[in-house]
Amino acid sequence: MAKSEVSSSTKSRLLLGRRRKQIEIGGQGKWQTEVEKQIYSSKLVTALRLLRRNESDAVRSRVVRIAADRVLAVSAGGKTRWSRAILRRRLAGFNKTHKKAGRTSAAGTIRRMPASPIRPPFSPLQRKINALSRLVPGCRKISLPDLLAETTDYIAALEMQVKAMTFLTAVLNGGA
Repeated sequence: MAKSEVSSSTKSRLLLGRRRKQIEIGGQGKWQTEVEKQIYSSKLVTALRLLRRNESDAVRSRVVRIAADRVLAVSAGGKTRWSRAILRRRLAGFNKTHKKAGRTSAAGTIRRMPASPIRPPFSPLQRKINALSRLVPGCRKISLPDLLAETTDYIAALEMQVKAMTFLTAVLNGGA
C-alpha cells in the first residue's frame, strides 16, 4: 500500500489533541441516534412543564432557551467542556459588572481601569478562531484541535436540539 493511500479505518476517525480524542467522521455520532433524540425530547418536555406560564413573552422565551440548553448539557452528561460550562452557569448570574466598567472605591468615586497596552493586530485566521471560541461555551482558552472537537460535538447537539424542538412545536400545534 502506498504512503498516499489511507486505510478506511484511518479515514473513519480523526485523532485530535493531546488526549487523542476520537471523533466519528461519517456514520452515526452520539447525537444522531434515535435513542438519544428520544431521551432528550422526554427530558425537554419534563423541563418545559416545570416552567411558569405567567411570565411575559420575552422572559418566557429566554427561560425556555436556558431550560433547553441545560437539558442538552445534562443529556451530554458533562463529558464535554460546553456541557460543563452550561451547567455551571447560574440563571441569576447575568448581573455581574462588566470587566471594562469602572469600579467603585471606598470613597464612592469611580476608578477607571488602566488602559491595556497596545497589542499587535491578530491575523485573520486568529480572529476567526477567537470568534469561534467565544461561540462555543467553555472554550475560550483551549487549543485549536480541542476547540474543533468541542465545536463539532456542540453543533451536532444543537442540530438535534433544533429537530426535537421543531417536532415538539409541531405536536403541540396539532400538526403531527
